[in-house]
Amino acid sequence: MVRTRFAPSPTGFMHIGNLRTALYEYLLAKSQKGKFILRIEDTDQKRIVERASDIIYNTLDLAGIKCDEGPHVGGEYGPYIQTERKDDYMKYAKELINNGHAYYCFCSKDKNVQDNSTEITAYDRKCTNLSNEEINSKINSDEKFVIRQLIPSGTTTFKDEVFGEITVNNDTLEDQILIKSDGLPTYNFANVIDDHLMNITHIIRGSEYLSSTPKYNLLYTALNWDIPVYLHLPLILGEDGQKLSKRKGDASFEDLLQKGFLPEAVVNYIALLGWSPSNNMEFFTLDELIEAFDVKGLSKSPSIFDTTKLTWMNGEYIKKMDSDRFYQMSLPYLKDAIKRTDIDIKKISTMVQSRVSFVKDVVDLVDFIDVLPEYDTNLYIHKKMKTNEEISLTSLEKALEMFKNMNEEFTEENIHNKLFSLIEELGIKNSHMLWPIRTALSGKPTSPCGATELAELLGKDECIARLEFGINLLKK
Repeated sequence: MVRTRFAPSPTGFMHIGNLRTALYEYLLAKSQKGKFILRIEDTDQKRIVERASDIIYNTLDLAGIKCDEGPHVGGEYGPYIQTERKDDYMKYAKELINNGHAYYCFCSKDKNVQDNSTEITAYDRKCTNLSNEEINSKINSDEKFVIRQLIPSGTTTFKDEVFGEITVNNDTLEDQILIKSDGLPTYNFANVIDDHLMNITHIIRGSEYLSSTPKYNLLYTALNWDIPVYLHLPLILGEDGQKLSKRKGDASFEDLLQKGFLPEAVVNYIALLGWSPSNNMEFFTLDELIEAFDVKGLSKSPSIFDTTKLTWMNGEYIKKMDSDRFYQMSLPYLKDAIKRTDIDIKKISTMVQSRVSFVKDVVDLVDFIDVLPEYDTNLYIHKKMKTNEEISLTSLEKALEMFKNMNEEFTEENIHNKLFSLIEELGIKNSHMLWPIRTALSGKPTSPCGATELAELLGKDECIARLEFGINLLKK
């Protein structure tokens, strides 16, 4: 059975690269009828942020990524938090020492810069020359130590499902620290131990970990364990061409939701950052992504996180959204923007749904309903429709007279019929009448609907008042 895992550190909000990794691991597992596991890697205690684990759980839930096993759901391979597995790491580190693949290192912290860092630096292997007696004496004297991996000479070759076969000269690999001086494992060592003990079969992670993979594989080999299948993902770059990073303050999933992006739109967009479906589809539900996902579609090239493209996709999701759901989502904004009690809020919601990229944008489309905004006569000039101030003034005066004399029920249908009869009578273009009316009624360059719909929405008295205001404005 395919078993994948997402193993984030609880150090803050989940940025887009992390979420994409989790998504691909979930899609791979589910497309193969396998299991998706969450594991919290909290061995770097200095960087832990309070309640960050809750953020991880909440983010996955909002994205629709359901864990089969994890700290919050349990499972047969727990515990799923690394600091709760401390005894496992030391046991295997000592096994590596006993079979000659690791050693105790008592050098000062400036030599052990990897103690709390993943930075690769040269180490002179001074402590490999210590005798067993010297080692036991130092340990019995409570000298601080770390345990380092002993990298053998030669080369290491491995296959990656995205980047192909890679061979590394072992001379370029550092004797990485496996157990830190506080007794906790480093990220690299804990990953190997936990992945084996949890029967992880496929590992998906960023391409920045390609250089660490030979060291992982040497550990698997030294412990006589099967090596998992690797899939390294290309970077996601910001619009500045730099790698996305939560340390730089780049947008997290939570940030995007707060800005008004829909979870399903973000997930859909992220799925396409580094993966291309064979059917060239662009819009997917999560179930459709599971059905379509194939590792052959993963790219070696970095992807650009394009906010403009995501915004467009978000708008398309809103257009396709069930109207009742959109109404419920937009209702707080519409109620805040419209205080008139005679306005049909649900009808307004239907009008604006196809015109916004974010639900909160409805406010900018309807804020003219209660109070006509200040505007100037330039709005009456539309080159494409060939309207100008003179044409607009004449049209508004004729329309005002028509509205005042209109005895029929003030419905969109009746307004439409009367206006188009007037247009025919005057022998003018539709736009020469409708554009000035729409402008006078809304006072905005864009509105959620056309002139006749606006007229019905505002009511006869308000229409007459706004047309009179427009006429006076044009006469100044």
